[in-house]
Amino acid sequence: MTFLEKIKSAQLKNKSKLCIGLDTSLSNIPEHLLSETNPVLTFNKAIIDATKDLACAYKPNVAYYEAYGIKGFEALEGTLAHIPEYIFTIADIKRGDIGATSDQYAIAYQEKFPFDSVTLSPYMGSDSVEPFLKRDDLGVFFLGLTSNQGAKDFQYLDLASGKKLYEEVTDKIREWNKPKNNCGLVVGATKPSELKAIRERAPELPFLIPGIGAQGGSLEEVLEANDSGIALINVSRAICGASRRMDFAEAARMAAMKFVEGMR
Repeated sequence: MTFLEKIKSAQLKNKSKLCIGLDTSLSNIPEHLLSETNPVLTFNKAIIDATKDLACAYKPNVAYYEAYGIKGFEALEGTLAHIPEYIFTIADIKRGDIGATSDQYAIAYQEKFPFDSVTLSPYMGSDSVEPFLKRDDLGVFFLGLTSNQGAKDFQYLDLASGKKLYEEVTDKIREWNKPKNNCGLVVGATKPSELKAIRERAPELPFLIPGIGAQGGSLEEVLEANDSGIALINVSRAICGASRRMDFAEAARMAAMKFVEGMR
């Protein structure tokens, strides 16, 4: 299947737009798991088992696994292996470099860790992302307009063309998408008016939308702004951190169910 077909198939299978962010560290999992050989992997497996009929995608933020050293990479590998094949996967790496370095990142997160997609920064230009765009079955979500406060430092800058910087990025990603239809955009849930405008500007691109829940984004506003566009709506802490007790997996399932119901 192509990049877009994988997303659509996963969403149809579970009738869901929910992407669960697996931002797992030793500091945010239940204490009773710390005696496990690999607590992060044990936690992730339990979350996946509890929500695999509700989520259309899982998105491990790779920084959390790198910070755990060798055990972290083992957890990442085991987590990816535990995700059912019909569910879409995103390696949240936010990398951006050129030449041989970018080649190596692509090998790492398209081959060694065979994710369906990654997140990248577009700001070093086409040669920094080309290694990730060679296949139509693997895709990239590029940082477009992010949900953090610091987004205003650069992303809203006015260009000589009359566009905002994030609008220029959107237009460039549409160009990069044309050969293989394997590009998407990260657009924050905390910017619903801009989200609506970007959706109108790029109706064909799938969006990865973080910021629902702990960051304060409104699910209702996101659904209205995105309208009929393809979107993966990411929720992390509000699901994976629903409980730090023995019932953490059950609590995660209940939280995920509420989000899925709200998206229908």
